[in-house]
Amino acid sequence: MALRALIVDDEPDARNNLQLMLEEECPEVVVIGQAGSAPEAREKIETLQPNALFLDIKMPGEDGFALLSSIAELDLPVVFTTAYDEYALKAFKQNALDYLEKPIDVDALHRAVKKLTRMSDQLGGSQPVAIENLMKDPTSPLSSRLAIPGREGLVLLKHDEILYLEANDSYTTIHLVDGKRSVSSKHIRVFETNLDPKTFFRVHKTYIINLAHLKAFNRTEGNMAVLDNGALIPVSRRRLPDFLGLINTF
Repeated sequence: MALRALIVDDEPDARNNLQLMLEEECPEVVVIGQAGSAPEAREKIETLQPNALFLDIKMPGEDGFALLSSIAELDLPVVFTTAYDEYALKAFKQNALDYLEKPIDVDALHRAVKKLTRMSDQLGGSQPVAIENLMKDPTSPLSSRLAIPGREGLVLLKHDEILYLEANDSYTTIHLVDGKRSVSSKHIRVFETNLDPKTFFRVHKTYIINLAHLKAFNRTEGNMAVLDNGALIPVSRRRLPDFLGLINTF
């Protein structure tokens, strides 16, 4: 199972430095987001569904220990990060997988990520190859679905349930017809490559729309694709000719 990590730290520089270290040193980790406080972290844990946390201990208001206690039922693997070594014992009593002192040492980071990887493998495993192959087979019923990894396994989304996909840094939010959202750690380029371009069209660097739910095209507020739910999705100038050519063939 891929490591989808959320970094929680009240210091933006610390968050960015850790993300850079992970991106450069630990390619098995995908940083799906950052949070600067415990309330923001809870919100992002709910929407992004990480399977690993890098959590600062000393934060204003609610500290890392309080946050971890409030989400104990999720049983997320946690690596604590802190500049204060006196918290180490308490961290391990909170079942932390590892404890990194700032400034973070590269070797120590590698060891922590190895522990996270082992635990992730024990909890889940990767998407079955058989399912992946069936989803690529146009004759299979699964070819009309997207598989989105979640905490409990895979969520299979029917293509006609999808309104549009939205890029958010290195992950993608899938917006559904019923108003719900699902988050994937895959980059939006992966979806652009694998989805049928006759149905899913990338109208903008940030958006892919489902043409089956295209209601109108509006020029009055810029070039906007109007979807069934009223959502206005910008169409970039570079993609506009291909978009208009495609919808004129309907």
